[in-house]
Amino acid sequence: MPAIIRRVKGQCNLIWLENLNLRGDYKTIILDYIREKHPHRLPLYQEIYVQGNRGYWRMLDQELKADAASLGLDYMTNDDSMQWPFDAPPVVVNHFYHEQIKRSARKDGSRHAETVGG
Repeated sequence: MPAIIRRVKGQCNLIWLENLNLRGDYKTIILDYIREKHPHRLPLYQEIYVQGNRGYWRMLDQELKADAASLGLDYMTNDDSMQWPFDAPPVVVNHFYHEQIKRSARKDGSRHAETVGG
């Protein structure tokens, strides 16, 4: 993702990062596809989507936050308020934790939505 951020930072004012939501019937379909086409990635996907381990997303969040800072870009978590001028440098928004956002945090109009457990 850092390469994507570097590539598009001069072409937009919002860089939105979101993870997959693997639920229901298509979860098995996607995991079967990964097993067939990218078997070396299957253990990671199983850890994330079967075992529910959030460690990968926390690690990636820290890496992306540091990368955004090194590029002089603002970095937000679960914030889609877009209060910045259109011609401003892009804001990097991490939406990895969207399924954990408390509904009340999104309804109260706060700029930075709260996540469960943090």
